[in-house]
Amino acid sequence: MILGIDLGTTNSAVGVVDSGFPILLADEDGRRITPSAVWLGQDGSIEVGRKALRRRAVDPERVLTSVKRLMGRRWEEVSTESSVSRGVDGLPRILGKRPEEVSAEILKELKRIADWRMGTSITKAVITVPAYFNDGQRAATKRAGELAGLEVVRILNEPTAAALAYGLDKLQEKSRVAVYDLGGGTFDLSILEMQEGVFQVLATHGDTRLGGDDLDAIILAWVAERESLDVAQLSPDALVRLTVESERVKIALAGEEETVFQVPFFDGSRSLEIPVTRGDLETLASPWINRTLRHCRQAMADAGVMPEDLDAVVLVGGSTRMPAVRRAVSGFFGKEPDVSQHPDEAIALGATVQAGVLDGSLRRVVLLDVTPLSLGIETFGGLMNVLIPRNTTIPCKAGEMFTNAADGQRSMKVRVLQGEREMARDNWELGVFEVAFDAAAKGQARVGVQFRIDENGILEVLARDVSTGTDTVVTIGSAAVDVDDEAVGKMVGESVEHAFEDMAERIFTEARMKAEELLPAVRMVLGQGLATPEEKGEIEAAVTEVEEAMANGAANPLKAAVKRLDTATEALAARLVEKAMEEALEKRLGIG
Repeated sequence: MILGIDLGTTNSAVGVVDSGFPILLADEDGRRITPSAVWLGQDGSIEVGRKALRRRAVDPERVLTSVKRLMGRRWEEVSTESSVSRGVDGLPRILGKRPEEVSAEILKELKRIADWRMGTSITKAVITVPAYFNDGQRAATKRAGELAGLEVVRILNEPTAAALAYGLDKLQEKSRVAVYDLGGGTFDLSILEMQEGVFQVLATHGDTRLGGDDLDAIILAWVAERESLDVAQLSPDALVRLTVESERVKIALAGEEETVFQVPFFDGSRSLEIPVTRGDLETLASPWINRTLRHCRQAMADAGVMPEDLDAVVLVGGSTRMPAVRRAVSGFFGKEPDVSQHPDEAIALGATVQAGVLDGSLRRVVLLDVTPLSLGIETFGGLMNVLIPRNTTIPCKAGEMFTNAADGQRSMKVRVLQGEREMARDNWELGVFEVAFDAAAKGQARVGVQFRIDENGILEVLARDVSTGTDTVVTIGSAAVDVDDEAVGKMVGESVEHAFEDMAERIFTEARMKAEELLPAVRMVLGQGLATPEEKGEIEAAVTEVEEAMANGAANPLKAAVKRLDTATEALAARLVEKAMEEALEKRLGIG
């Protein structure tokens, strides 16, 4: 068995071919994406991923991110980086470690996840790199794998991996494909030609200093100028908090029209609360996006092709979620880009396909069809939760973990849906069944639901009670794939026509559910008398605002009001936890 690994600037992922299917492996929390972050403690201890990111609040200078930008680079190339020092051998160091040593810790974590999931030690891997990585950078990536205990059997170009994930090897002979890869730290545009099942990179152009991290810096600079902040004078802690909020604002505005840049007491005394619209972000991002298009022009010129010569344009990388990026790519190439795969997972999935070919799990890549419409289940509040997005190449499988919504609940209804609307009622029901489990407190029962579509288009739904391991398996049949073209067109058309009202209803429903859970808890805590008069006044005002927003039925005002209530109760909640811990300790000592 060989692992397929995407060692990314911002996030990384690992997969294997299991029972003939390329799948990405999730950690103990059910997350397939691992942040490419490493915390190096002064005592030599190391934490990776989300654990490392949580350290930024208390130890920001020892949390390393975007290490991929430094891989295989000479001292002269990175000497201006504030976090980098020169070792006695003249090579770059970060907190005393070579960049590949830091990357090795990320790879060790991915290997640990794979070994745990598969129940065996896996020692071989395919690892992806940007197409424009030079020999030194590729060698550094291979060394990182070896330091992590892996035999790197193939260094795979990221655009080739993306093309495999999108099933582009199934296009007609001599197909030409453009892969636009805009991730957290790097960008490249690659032109590939496929002939007789082999992908050849005709041309690639990119920038190792152009990615989502740079847009975060642009947002932060805009905030600093607006608020007359001297970024150079900020403490590391304040700078980290502002940078994290810049990233959150960027991500939020990919799906919302407006958000608030909000950092309370970022330097111990001052707070920031700045409304930011998608229009503001797109104005700031315009030069950043145009830089990517200059690389696109150069790559196209180097390959000697025109936009009309391309059979497909695919988007890879989390930054391609931005509507402005997608519009720019569509305008430049004169065709709608293919966004059928998860932008953060496509490269890892392609690496997994390549790994399966090398270890014999996939004798040949067979990608027979795509799902015409999204498949998912109804969740609490009547929402559609998509497990397999529209246009996913089959065979495929995907799953997610769900919990009980009420105390004492003894079963969960799994309603299998197909369609593109946000609310369950507006989609088509393919089947429904019950999963029984022992009565448990709210959120304690765990049921895993997995959809699997085989090469014949047969949908099988598996639901597992995690506590007992009991499986309920229902075969839906080929209805998931065999859908009349006219019906597909009608469903997609309705999803576009009702997109804004559907999203508003979804936002309102999610905010209402959170409010209904938050309000009783807030009232109970207020009754314990732990709040100061100032806090109580602020919380009661926030409660009133939430109740009024719920009564008015407006989505964004309710979401904003719930967030304000959440923020207003943070300090009180922390004191409540401290009090409970003190009482527990006193009780324990008393017993002793």
